[in-house]
Amino acid sequence: MTDEQIQEEQIQEDSASTTANEKSQGEHDLKETLKKIKETVREEDPKPSSQLNLRTILGGDLLTSEMVRSQIWLFVLIVAFSTVYVAFRYQCQQDMLTIDKMEQQLKDAKFRALSSSSRLTEKCRESHVLEILKQNKDSLLHQADQPPYIIEVPE
Repeated sequence: MTDEQIQEEQIQEDSASTTANEKSQGEHDLKETLKKIKETVREEDPKPSSQLNLRTILGGDLLTSEMVRSQIWLFVLIVAFSTVYVAFRYQCQQDMLTIDKMEQQLKDAKFRALSSSSRLTEKCRESHVLEILKQNKDSLLHQADQPPYIIEVPE
């Protein structure tokens, strides 16, 4: 073999070993990076800061805290009760409006009944009936001039 061929073989071996070293170095770097990521990332929520300010409330950080998550069923219950309260209040207001309308109708009916009764009483008065009889002159009825007789029947 010539010197050139020997040098080419050595270069190829060096490049192969360099490539292998680079691969092992890359794998090592990848493993190390994954290890660092696993250390920084956790399943649990970060502890909220002791300051409760407008930014944490509006940003939604308050809703992710452990305290809020543990009380989620309480919040659901409060929302359900609030919904039921609003629905019952609305129904009660509707019933009150219906009652008011019915009371007004009852007053109107009582007033009509009273006015009808008053008109009937006025028309049924003896003096009014006699006036009508005199105006029509159709009836043989007239007012008695003599007082009624008391007839006594022996037993």
